[in-house]
Amino acid sequence: MEFATRAIHAGQEPEQTTGAVIPPIYPTTIYAFEEPGVSRAGYEYIRYGNPTRHALETCLASLEEAPAECPALCFSSGMAAIDAAFRLLRPNDRLLLARDVYGGTTHLAETILRPNGVVVEYADASNTELFIEAITPGTCMVWLETPANPLLQLTDIAAVVQAAHDAGALVAVDNTFATPYLQNPLALGADIVMHSSTKYLGGHSDALGGALVVRDPALRARLWEIQKVTGAVASPFDCWLTLRGIRTLAVRMQTHCENALRIAQFLMGHPRVRTVYYPGLTDPNQRPLVQKQMRGMGGGMVSMELEVADAEKLLKSTTLFTLAGSLGGVESIISYPAKMSHAALPVEERRARGISDGLVRLSVGLENVEDLIADLEQALG
Repeated sequence: MEFATRAIHAGQEPEQTTGAVIPPIYPTTIYAFEEPGVSRAGYEYIRYGNPTRHALETCLASLEEAPAECPALCFSSGMAAIDAAFRLLRPNDRLLLARDVYGGTTHLAETILRPNGVVVEYADASNTELFIEAITPGTCMVWLETPANPLLQLTDIAAVVQAAHDAGALVAVDNTFATPYLQNPLALGADIVMHSSTKYLGGHSDALGGALVVRDPALRARLWEIQKVTGAVASPFDCWLTLRGIRTLAVRMQTHCENALRIAQFLMGHPRVRTVYYPGLTDPNQRPLVQKQMRGMGGGMVSMELEVADAEKLLKSTTLFTLAGSLGGVESIISYPAKMSHAALPVEERRARGISDGLVRLSVGLENVEDLIADLEQALG
């Protein structure tokens, strides 16, 4: 089945008892046993499993092209999912992080992993060859984000996977920005795919969640044990909302991408905009990667560099772009990485990553694109 069909049907068969076409919400924490030690349908306690969560996990595994025996693991947030993946590491293990990742990922690595003995290292992943040079036989996990947050740089997943596997390391890819509609890292050899389902998967800014998808049953078993013990599971209601959002993911992402491309083209011609970041459009050297691993579309995010005064004016003057700290909803969002998504990073680190006080990030929504362009035009002045 093709993507749009799986998004609507995978894990979402009509309910057995009543024939309800939409899978119901099971807001229960406990399940009746047949007898001591014998559960009904494999459910014992909400931390271990829930039918609504299982439906979402089955659907996500299908969309990320994971084997049928490896349903996804759905967490209470994207950060909870990242934390679970990082718990695979032990003291003295080496974690190689792409430098240009979500600030919360770096903050978790520095405040939790490093004090507990994990060796945390960074390398610029916008140049795949240089990033691969940082992978050594001692590397245990490589963490990528492509397109990266907030400069939308791309990394060649397949090339990194080959080098990492040669060194004996796992490869994890944050696929939040691309979504499985545009990119499937498991098919490129990655071991773990992470999603903040709060963003594009849910798509309506009303559900919190995260997910890990893997292709190795043994690795999934390790991650499930971590999730079961730590308890950071997604709620049935958030899972139901996310499933509802995923049913329209294909058509939403198509429009997100079309609108974002138009806006990036408009910004490239605006005299107040110094630099525009959009995969495959503004960096010709990375265009082949868009064709190779992203199904030919650059996603729904656009970033731009302005003079600081112009950035401050823009952030205060838009009417359709809402100033907010998230992304991936049907509504358009404007954000300021230096004081929002990457505020936890020291100033020196932000500058090293190219995150200046003039950088503005757009999550382009589903509104009429001419209206969005007009809003940006009046706000830029």
